[in-house]
Amino acid sequence: MGAWGAGLYSNDFAMDLRSTISAVARLPFDGDKLVHVLRETEKAAADDPNDPDHTVFWLTIADQFEKRGIPCTLARDKAIHIIDSGADISLHAQLGMTASDLEKRRKMLHGIRQRILGQITAGKTRTVLKQPQEFLMDVGDLFVYPANDDGSCPNPYFAKGDPNWTQAGWSAAIIVDRGLTFDFLAWYRPLTITSVSLQKPTLNNLLAESTWILRRPGTCSPSHFNRMRLEKIAALPVDPAKLERCFPGTEPGTYQAVNDISICNSLCVDESIRRSATAFKNWRPGFLKRHQPNSFQAIRNIREILSK
Repeated sequence: MGAWGAGLYSNDFAMDLRSTISAVARLPFDGDKLVHVLRETEKAAADDPNDPDHTVFWLTIADQFEKRGIPCTLARDKAIHIIDSGADISLHAQLGMTASDLEKRRKMLHGIRQRILGQITAGKTRTVLKQPQEFLMDVGDLFVYPANDDGSCPNPYFAKGDPNWTQAGWSAAIIVDRGLTFDFLAWYRPLTITSVSLQKPTLNNLLAESTWILRRPGTCSPSHFNRMRLEKIAALPVDPAKLERCFPGTEPGTYQAVNDISICNSLCVDESIRRSATAFKNWRPGFLKRHQPNSFQAIRNIREILSK
């Protein structure tokens, strides 16, 4: 946490949490359940009064819930206690905030206190998911997609295409897991190849590919799916037991689903991926124990996780 401004959203944590709340608020839950979800994503900040982000966590939730018309006694009471006890001002004084900025923050906190105490939800509505998000991809779906010279897929945050992105070749990914966080928010986990191919890969090419890297999960909206130009070329039979043996203990994509982190972040072949792939290809007994370039896990061939 950095005390570089008097405003509530003058640090990265508060801004990131605001984005998380925006995503979580889509769930058709009441305020108490939403707070539970948020606490699970930031346990230290939520529950440890000594955590430097503790006061910001509760103030941000109370502020955002008031603005969105989400009633929650717990968030309101936590924020009021933090303001009235002077905990937030004391923390920012310890972080080195100037006297003038501390005074500005007191005024800001006073405004938040007045608003959340007088919270009126009538007339305020929020758009929530009426049903679980539909899956756009199945386990076993094998995709090829354009890649630039850095190994990145087309940036799906540009509706008309990133002017700085130029195709240099092709990459590929297979979906090996998917799920619904809180029964509503869809996420997917891919394996990707480790280099950019000048020619569009075929199924036979990819079945012979020497190394596949396990990537972080991510979300995928219909617009992102189209903008990344994912082209399905096969549906392969992924064996869950074999997948677990190759990649034991993988966590579901809860964090990515709650924070709406797109799968585009995993559909790339950057330098760290290439280093990891090189290390994996050079593996010999004891090698990875002595030389761990990063935490990426890999298999030598996609057939290792297939049922046939």
